[in-house]
Amino acid sequence: MRLQLALNVRDIDEAVAYYTKLFGAAPHKRRAGYANFAIDAPPLKLVLFESPGARERLNHLGVEVMEPGEVENTLQRLTAAGIVDEVQCDTTCCHATQDKVWSREPDGLRWEWYRITDDDPAPERNAPDGACCADLHAGDAAGAG
Repeated sequence: MRLQLALNVRDIDEAVAYYTKLFGAAPHKRRAGYANFAIDAPPLKLVLFESPGARERLNHLGVEVMEPGEVENTLQRLTAAGIVDEVQCDTTCCHATQDKVWSREPDGLRWEWYRITDDDPAPERNAPDGACCADLHAGDAAGAG
């Protein structure tokens, strides 16, 4: 399990150069307007969306889980707590196919619990430009997606 931090950045090339130096790691995945870093220490999935006009730099937060069943367990726990916002199964977004459970905290910040089931799906399965999360959350009026 690792924490995910998804950021809206003004310039993807500049941001990738900075975060490569900051964490001493190259991006795990790089596409037009998108990059992600799978960092071991600290355990972090850093996701960057090029979104120069975003009102907020924080896009959303998440928890990436690795084991089958962990998303379902989280769904059951969050459902019992009454805090499920959205469920997405077999969704291809951000250049990966994932199962996700979303929750929105009281001030509007969105959290996702997700497991990647295919890290390199066929291009036709991706949202245009792989921008699904960026489009859904970059301009969220609540502030962070």
